[in-house]
This record gives sequence, C-alpha cells and structure tokens, in this order.
Amino acid sequence: MRAAARWARAEWGPLCAAAHGSLRRRGPAAVPMTVAAVGLTALLQYAQNQPWGYGPVQGLGAVRAEDPLGLALLRTPLSLFVPALDLPVWGALVQILLVFGVAELCLGWWRTLAIAYAATLAGTLYARLGITLGGHAPFGLPWTDAQVVDTGPSAAVVGLAVFVAWRYGAYVTAGAVTLAMVVEVLVKENLAGKEHLAALMAVGLLCLLAALRQRADRPRARRHLWSGRRAGRGSGLPPIQS
Repeated sequence: MRAAARWARAEWGPLCAAAHGSLRRRGPAAVPMTVAAVGLTALLQYAQNQPWGYGPVQGLGAVRAEDPLGLALLRTPLSLFVPALDLPVWGALVQILLVFGVAELCLGWWRTLAIAYAATLAGTLYARLGITLGGHAPFGLPWTDAQVVDTGPSAAVVGLAVFVAWRYGAYVTAGAVTLAMVVEVLVKENLAGKEHLAALMAVGLLCLLAALRQRADRPRARRHLWSGRRAGRGSGLPPIQS
C-alpha cells in the first residue's frame, strides 16, 4: 500500500497540486469555460432531441466528411459540444466536466480550448484523408464513413487528457490513455477510434513543440542567472554606477 501511495503521489501529485491550488484560490470562477461548455452541451442535446431543434443543431454543428471543407471547418467548433445521438449524453457531460475542468485549472481556459479544437480538427481532417485513401489502405476508411455524423467531445477529451498528463509528468497516465485508444481501434475499427488516434498525433506534436521550446529557454535562463551572480559578486551589494 505504501508503494502504491508513493507511486500515486509521484504520478499525480504535481497535477493534483496545480489543480487544487487554482481551485482553492478562485473557486468555481477558475473554470468558467468548463461550466459554459457543460451548459452548452446539455442545451444542444435537449434541442437536437426536439422536433424544432434537430434541424438547426445539425445544420450548425454536424460534420460529415462528404461536406465541403469550408462548411465543415465552420461547423467544427460547435460540433465539439454536440453529443452523439447514439451515445448517452451523461457520458459527454462527465468527460467535459472532469477533463476540461482539470485542464482549465492547470492550463487556463484559452490553452484548454485551443488544444481541444486542435484535437477535434485533426480528427475532422483525418476523416477526409482516410476516405481518400480508401478502406483497403492501412490508415484508410471506407467510403460509407463519409456520411457518418461526426460530433462530440471525445477527441478533444483524449487530446487534453494526454497533454495535461504529459505537462505535469504523469507519463504512465498519458501512455495508458494512448494505449487504450490503440486497443479501441484494434478491437473495434471505426471512424471514431481512428479519429482519436489522429487527435493523439496532433497533441503529440504539440507536446514535442512545447518540449523543444522549454529546452531552448533553459540556456537563456542559465545565462541570465549567471550574469546576475556576476553582477552581485563581492560585497553582495548592487554594482556602483557613476
């Protein structure tokens, strides 16, 4: 039990500390985007199940690979908050509340939203590429998938979970989420599963860019620290200026 507790602290300690610190300082005001996303998803779910709302919601937020690219790109932002009709809405709401909430606490609302949209957009663009390749290709899709309605937060949730876990050193968690998505494709090869892998590839690229930026910043930070030490050498007082 002690070993498991030590492992849990090492894996999730920094992440929990960052999320708890932000929530303690600001309370519910720390997650305004998450609250808005949950409310918008619930509203769209209610609307699309009404006779008067199904058409407008589909027209504004339903993405299909057969749609013109410009139209699909316009619908992609809202499609993230349109729950899939064949899945229970509570699953989408819980995913947004937990994963978006933790990400917003740790990264801020605009970084959370940017990563979520990047993951969703990667899945949307992959669907077009996969259909172009065809069902016989290793990463291709059958032409029938062009008519599948592609909505919901799952790709964004997967991408955010991996990015936040990587950012705070929970590498086992990031690897477990990635492995689960690979197993999903192997067990049930469908459009959603392959889009999740595309989202992971996009987020992996973001992680790589962030790591390269951190690596480039380290020499500058060391030079700044060294110059500060040299300036204060001697009596410990600031250098005299005439």
